[in-house]
Amino acid sequence: MDNGYDADVIVIGAGGGGAVVAKELGEKGIKVLVLDAGAWYGNSKWPRPNEEAGAESSNSVTDLDINLLKATFTDLEDDMNDTITGKFRWGKADRDTSPWVRVIPKGGFTWQSAGVGGSTLLYFANSPRAYPETFERDWPISYEEMIPYYEKVENTLPVHEATGTAKEDLFYYGARKMGWKRIETKEVTEPGYRPQPNAILQVNPMLNSPDFDIQNNQSVGCTLRGHCVNGCCIGPSVDTVAKRSTLVSYIPLALRTGNVEVMPNSFVIKINTAEDSGQGVYAQSVTVRNTWTEEIREFKAKVIVLSAGSIESPRLWLNSGLPENEWVGKGLTTHMIDCVSGIFEEDQLMNVLGMSDIKPFVGQNSAARFDYPGLGAFEPFGTSPGINSTMIYGTSQKGYYFQNQTGPDDPWDREGIVAGELLKEFMKDYPRTLSIVVFGDDEVRQTNSVSLDPVRKDENGFIPVISYQLSENDIAKRDQLVGIACEILKSAGAKTVSRANWPPDVCAHIMSTMRIGYVTDTDCEAKQVKRLYIADNSVLCNALGGPNPTLTNQALATRTAEKIAAKYFAGTTETS
Repeated sequence: MDNGYDADVIVIGAGGGGAVVAKELGEKGIKVLVLDAGAWYGNSKWPRPNEEAGAESSNSVTDLDINLLKATFTDLEDDMNDTITGKFRWGKADRDTSPWVRVIPKGGFTWQSAGVGGSTLLYFANSPRAYPETFERDWPISYEEMIPYYEKVENTLPVHEATGTAKEDLFYYGARKMGWKRIETKEVTEPGYRPQPNAILQVNPMLNSPDFDIQNNQSVGCTLRGHCVNGCCIGPSVDTVAKRSTLVSYIPLALRTGNVEVMPNSFVIKINTAEDSGQGVYAQSVTVRNTWTEEIREFKAKVIVLSAGSIESPRLWLNSGLPENEWVGKGLTTHMIDCVSGIFEEDQLMNVLGMSDIKPFVGQNSAARFDYPGLGAFEPFGTSPGINSTMIYGTSQKGYYFQNQTGPDDPWDREGIVAGELLKEFMKDYPRTLSIVVFGDDEVRQTNSVSLDPVRKDENGFIPVISYQLSENDIAKRDQLVGIACEILKSAGAKTVSRANWPPDVCAHIMSTMRIGYVTDTDCEAKQVKRLYIADNSVLCNALGGPNPTLTNQALATRTAEKIAAKYFAGTTETS
């Protein structure tokens, strides 16, 4: 650009929110530079993204290469999802280096990914709307105002009712036997079950053809092969891949505008500000470290959008020395996840499904859900065996199952980590296992937070410390949801039911650390730093009632892009 700026807008992070902002602004003729800390998979400018630095940036959709994506996204669980060396770890593209450190004093881990696409690379693609009542409770904007933005994202991805397989049919059977009703609306106000609204393309019409080649197909649609968490690569081109992570949906759309450039392997370590009498403190530029070469550069823009995620966004604010705000990094919510699972006899499955097993690894990872406004939500799920066993048998705050006594009123048969011979026995029964992941509606509390370690630093600055504890009310809500999930399993005929009881510090749905109305105004512009906007899960005002946060994040990011264009680029279609 010829005006001293490197772009009109710099977006920090190419995940669930940042890619949306880039696409929306690019379509308005606004020049956008997207900086992401991780790798860019499926782009010809990075043919060996984990072995060498490759190019600096890409701004053309013709650089996208489905064959490279298929070569990269394997079905090997450790290759993709190992938290230390996996392609989807939170760390630089060079997998021979250590992951970036986060401190969780009580133990646990954060299930997030670096790279273009962010954590949508490994999400289930579940895309429900927030419960309307949660907007009435905390938000400074109304649910009604969000509806057109929800609709735009739902049409863009697109979001459909998921196609179920045996695990969903068994779940529905148990819910109906208990008397729960099917929900027929996107705006959930009463408890019940329904097909999952998800961002996965509808089933490939060629799937049942005897000549269909799943790896080399040239038709579009989901093949129900599972492996959604490993990064779907099924489709004839990158932008037609079935699971609609932002890598394959919003990023290609952004590139098609001709106004968006994406620079991976670029960790933003500081937001630089200036001050004048007219607008006070405002964002002026960012300092960026190349994760391969360690080169430090500065990029300047008229507007900066912080979309680094609910841990890294407050960390960057604090490491940048931006103005103090009592809510920066505070109010963290996580949906306090838990898991339960039931094992079924062959005879029962034959009676209900007409088949002797469930094969939970077949089909989309989660194609049904149960919503309970006021408590939260839960979803039957099926993944590949390693991830499945980790979620349902290998993670607990209660120690080993034999250390815990089950009371007569408990709806589960055991609680805690399953190991040894019993684990072997249960994993033999994996094809006849139905598992459910529970998302509680946890409260916003300032003591749940992301802060900086006062001493320890890495190459990106002082490292983040994550502190989270359930309130008594949170615990009661989660236990009630777990109880209903167990009852559905038993109603469906499960012979034995296990509860994991996850520790609260296991974080996947991390939200609310830079809350709208507290850290930002109602347009998501930082109250204390003009020209700095926030567009990720951190700006969500609460836990949404329990639904998965990505769709609401993307709807709010769509709205934020509209507000940026109206305030700082009004009346222009081309700004360079």
